[in-house]
Amino acid sequence: MKRRPFLSTALRGAALVAWMPITFAATADDSKMLRVVPNGEPTVLDPVFSNAYVTRDASYLVYDTLFGTDAKGEVRPQMVDKWSTSKDQLTWTFVLRDGLEFHDGAPVTSADVVASLKRWSSRDAFGGILAKSIDRYEMPDPRTFVIKLKQPFGVLLSALGKPSSTVPFIMPKRLADVPGTEQVKEVIGSGPYKFAATEYRPGEKLVYTKNAKYKPRNEPASGTTGAKVVNFDRLELVIIRDAQTQLNALIAGEVDIVMAPASEQYATLRTQPDIQLVDFTPAGSQLFLRFNHVSKPFDNVKIRQAAMVALGQEEMLKTQIGVPGAMRYCVSVWPCGTPLSSDKTGFFDGKANAAKAARMLKEAGYDGTPVVLLRPTDVAGITKLPLVAKQQFEAAGFKVDLQQMDWGSLLARRTKKSAWSAYMSWWAAADVSNPLVAATANATGEKGWAGWQDDKPIEQMKLEFTQATSLAEQKRIAEKIQQRMIETASYVPLGQFVLPAAARKSLSGFVPSDAQVLWGIKKN
Repeated sequence: MKRRPFLSTALRGAALVAWMPITFAATADDSKMLRVVPNGEPTVLDPVFSNAYVTRDASYLVYDTLFGTDAKGEVRPQMVDKWSTSKDQLTWTFVLRDGLEFHDGAPVTSADVVASLKRWSSRDAFGGILAKSIDRYEMPDPRTFVIKLKQPFGVLLSALGKPSSTVPFIMPKRLADVPGTEQVKEVIGSGPYKFAATEYRPGEKLVYTKNAKYKPRNEPASGTTGAKVVNFDRLELVIIRDAQTQLNALIAGEVDIVMAPASEQYATLRTQPDIQLVDFTPAGSQLFLRFNHVSKPFDNVKIRQAAMVALGQEEMLKTQIGVPGAMRYCVSVWPCGTPLSSDKTGFFDGKANAAKAARMLKEAGYDGTPVVLLRPTDVAGITKLPLVAKQQFEAAGFKVDLQQMDWGSLLARRTKKSAWSAYMSWWAAADVSNPLVAATANATGEKGWAGWQDDKPIEQMKLEFTQATSLAEQKRIAEKIQQRMIETASYVPLGQFVLPAAARKSLSGFVPSDAQVLWGIKKN
């Protein structure tokens, strides 16, 4: 997504609320401590069980990947030392770097890799497509694993280097053997930080300590690739639910980074001499509403279509983002500004039309079943969206039961098929840029993304996409998939935005990526 400079806006309620300092444990050298306020509390720490961004970002501290994606979008090796491909493209052989070790002291082996890839592919859309093309894995020695394919899979490295949402992190086999439908009990990887389980305080903080045995690659850090150098002995994810309290803590120097400031705070942030704005994810994000396809009222496709017509991007963007130059109207399910973007979206034009939606709702036989709409109260970047959606739904004739909770509770709630009708959030552009990475295009039913759409035509077209040999062919297939997703009302794209994080000016060395990665940062 093309970036444009932000314009200053007036802060609603210019005066800061009274500030009570946050008390932290004393450290011998504060320069060796980094305190970060994430965009919500990562109550689930299993990166396969949950695809929440707060889980992904916390997992990048602990786990490593076979490949990564650099700032130019190119896939590069990470845990892999070297690899080769047979002439028929059916056999891929990979050799791991020497000296890789898990935090519990066990060496990383090919058995760990294969188990991790199998678990990841059981839950991830891209991984699931790859799994259908795999004949078998082979492990000739502890550092070598082989992928035998049924047919060529030209985007195999892109799958292994997938940088966001459900990332193919590598964990010990004893943990990877846990079904993806269950949470692992430990947080153990081979990455640059160790999770300090004994210091975990739900609702307060998560603590990570430097992994002294981690050996960074020699290449410069770029995206999720290269040298993952950490310059802090201790990193804390500090949970502060109130947006104003987050701002006050940052200005007072009680925390170093706020990942997702409220949009109305940017004018004030720009006036602070000790604060800088940082684009951790410069490609931007897409707002969305996800339907529960297996529970009333949205088990009826006609009612889902009526809901799409009831919702309008302009009101969503202005209310939730509200920063001129940071918003982009876009109806494409593949973000505008990316290669597969298309304006062929049929009946969906992204404009709220209550009268048309009401007619569609009547024709669909809507019986008044309330829409259970979940609203997170502690994530400033999305907390206003459900309020707008409630108004637009009710204007079209829906009954709405707005249920408010913290983000962690929402993530837990959305795993229960009868406990909700719709929720709202955002995807990083990288996570919805093509049919293989997008959870929004996951139509595998009960094994898929929360919402559980089951649509064989979408899944078949995704297999066709893996065989496309040119961008033109990929665009043609992606456009067909988009039209099917709109027709079946998979979800609702609600526009795009780019909003930076806020950090103390004493920090430098940030690494822009498709995820919010925290290596490379220094405290001056």
